[in-house]
Amino acid sequence: MAGTTLRIASRRSQLAMVQTHWVRDELTKAHPDLEISIEAMATQGDKILDVALAKIGDKGLFTKELEAQMLLDRADIAVHSLKDLPTNLPEGLMLGCISEREDPADALVLHERHRGCSLATLPEGSVVGTSSLRRLAQLRHHFPHFQFKDVRGNVITRLEKLDSGDYDCLILAAAGLGRLGLGQRIDALIDPSISLHAVGQGALGIECRQGDSAVLELIKALEHTPTSRRCLAERAFLRQLEGGCQVPIGVNSRFEGEELVLTGMVASLDGLRLIRDEARGPQQDPEAIGLSLAHLLRSQGAGEILEEIFAEVRPEA
Repeated sequence: MAGTTLRIASRRSQLAMVQTHWVRDELTKAHPDLEISIEAMATQGDKILDVALAKIGDKGLFTKELEAQMLLDRADIAVHSLKDLPTNLPEGLMLGCISEREDPADALVLHERHRGCSLATLPEGSVVGTSSLRRLAQLRHHFPHFQFKDVRGNVITRLEKLDSGDYDCLILAAAGLGRLGLGQRIDALIDPSISLHAVGQGALGIECRQGDSAVLELIKALEHTPTSRRCLAERAFLRQLEGGCQVPIGVNSRFEGEELVLTGMVASLDGLRLIRDEARGPQQDPEAIGLSLAHLLRSQGAGEILEEIFAEVRPEA
């Protein structure tokens, strides 16, 4: 970073740009003299659209190209949907701050022919679109009578596929729809008892170079401590289970008084086995809560389920 200039690396998808422009605008409010530039690019995950995400088998699908810009000193920060940011970062980079979270819930978006339905009242054999193994496993567990079909592309593309009749409904992140001004497309938020959300869902993570004190000082204006504590607990849980974003691991976090309560889930791809439990502790030590919950689920067989999934979805060497 030179003087009062900050360079941001971002994916070029519509949602990514909306999020990056929000970060730019908030930083400009906090630092009126700061000059900010944005370098937008396509990542591997944006380019490979004809293969299910889980089959690509890479935890940095939406982040590696942005991280390379920082390591080459062509960018100072990268803006990520936190749910896309791996829990183990490249050497020399760090998670600098976490912004205030939008609603992390999964959302049901129906084709117009099913308007007024809920997941519980959709007809048997309804085609549900999702690219997430986490959503797939949980919905298979609760609604084995549905058909499930992979759906790729950006949010607008997915909605167009729904509207053209390829699907009876889609399951999408409520936060993404809201940020794109498409909140009116949400027919219902899915209760956590049915679908625990992805780790970090609804929050933005700002990545930067390790120990870059000048940049850290600038971006701390975006830090939201309650969100950060919840997400750090969630990320510690995921890291301990050695899971990327393409495995059926779900979470929910909340505060009860001075305690942080973390609920976690691991499920088999067919939804037949689903292990779910919770851990709690002082909110000032969120990572300890995440680690405790990971050990709790491992003691109930989560490790065996994950090993089976890794063997099935990882591409051949």
